[in-house]
Amino acid sequence: MLSEFKTFIMRGNVLDLAVGVIIGGAFTGLVKSLTNNLIGPILTFFTGGTSDLANLELVITKQLTFKYGAFLNDLINFLITAFVVFILIKVVNRLFRTNKSEEVAVNPELEILSDIRDLLETQKKA
Repeated sequence: MLSEFKTFIMRGNVLDLAVGVIIGGAFTGLVKSLTNNLIGPILTFFTGGTSDLANLELVITKQLTFKYGAFLNDLINFLITAFVVFILIKVVNRLFRTNKSEEVAVNPELEILSDIRDLLETQKKA
């Protein structure tokens, strides 16, 4: 059972997933820092000088308060993350597309052998 577990853990997919989760966690911290420390102050300038977007809120009554600033922080984090993932997927697709075009090149010997096979089949039928 221990050897099966070791085989399972050492498979490429599990290791790739672990690396992805670790890098994703680090990337999330980076995006939050970008939003809070760079984009937040710029938006703060345009929203009336509050020091943190998370403090922005709309108070309708004492019991009904909409904290739209926290939502704005989360929305900005999401948009930045989605944009970076979009760029990464575009780059990976471009890399795989160039590799596929190289693989499509037909081997001339294989083409000749296929022609010979087809000729033999037509001679057999005749």
